[in-house]
Amino acid sequence: QVQLVESGGGLVQAGGSLRLSCAASGSIFSINGMGWYRQAPGKQRELVAGITSGGSTNYADSVQGRFTISRDNAKNTVYLQMNSLKPEDTASYYCNADIRALWYQPTLEYWGQGTQVTVSS
Repeated sequence: QVQLVESGGGLVQAGGSLRLSCAASGSIFSINGMGWYRQAPGKQRELVAGITSGGSTNYADSVQGRFTISRDNAKNTVYLQMNSLKPEDTASYYCNADIRALWYQPTLEYWGQGTQVTVSS
């Protein structure tokens, strides 16, 4: 069974930095795109950053230039380096990945359990 486990959230002052990690475990044949989403109270979940298996990245306009997504394919792990954090970055952050568990199975979308990021002003 495939699982995504996030770590690295916490409380930080505005202007500070955090690094989120998300490791995929279980039966994994291949991983395509990976990404980070966030959801603040009363708001819809939104894409923060995504990365393809080849390393191409995309970012939400609100985090462009402050956040960096990367992945270690050997470790089935995706990272989100968050710098110059702002109070409006406060949200639960969720890892997402498109994973094929076995070679004959379709690619399915998986989600982590979420990790809280709180930025104080």
